[in-house]
Parts: sequence; structure tokens; C-alpha cells
Amino acid sequence: MKKAASKSRKSISTHPSRTASKRKLTGKSQANGLGKKAPGAKDKVITWELRLYVAGNTPNSIAAFSNLKQICETHMGGRYRIEIIDLLRNPQLASGDQIIAIPTLVRRLPIPIKKIIGDLSNRERVLIGLDLKPARLPAMG
Repeated sequence: MKKAASKSRKSISTHPSRTASKRKLTGKSQANGLGKKAPGAKDKVITWELRLYVAGNTPNSIAAFSNLKQICETHMGGRYRIEIIDLLRNPQLASGDQIIAIPTLVRRLPIPIKKIIGDLSNRERVLIGLDLKPARLPAMG
């Protein structure tokens, strides 16, 4: 029988159904030149820090993780870290980011902090929410 993850943050997992209560996933391609540059920084590419709050191995949790991983690989050029937080194992962690619904994605970096609730299946909404795509202005008329 495996012990649950200790309070130190364990890293690199690819599926939210693993037994650890906190996991990190880091993007694979590190130097393809994509991503946003920090204002005033010379050739420094921002690494996106994302937290996905889930409740166990539910269909919505699995869908949210899968959708997030696809979006990250497609639009962040491998420059991201995903931390999965299972609130069934550590419910006290919900208060840190003021989580009121699950699944919830929290973009910690780049600032400002942003939150997106749901299974992340509406790709356009997620891209706009993460500032990866500009929001469309309503038609005037």
C-alpha cells in the first residue's frame, strides 16, 4: 500500500487519478521560443504556473485535466507547470485560492491571477480567460 504524498510538493504526473493529493506536470519542450516575454526582460520566456483543483477521479476532473494539458501543449510551447490539487485529500487547500467550485483552474503566473471554473471544454473561453487569445468585442450596430 502506497503512502499519500507528503506535504512537500511531489512533481510530474500526467493523470489526475494518481493517488498523490498534489502533483505537478511540467511542459516537455523547453526551448521552442513560444510563450509571452516578461515586460523589459531580454529573451526571458515566462513559465506559466497553473493549479487545477479537482475532487477525486470524477469524469469532470479527468476531462478538465485532459483539456488543460492539450491547451498547454498547443498554446504555451512547453513553458508551463500544472499542479493538481485533489480537495478530497486536502480540503484545507481550497481556502488558499478561495475555491468555491470544482474543477477550477487558477493561473498563478503570469500575473494577474485568474480563475476558470468547469471542465475546460470550451477552448475559446479558456484561451480568453488565460489571456492566450483576445476577447471578441460585441458587434456594434
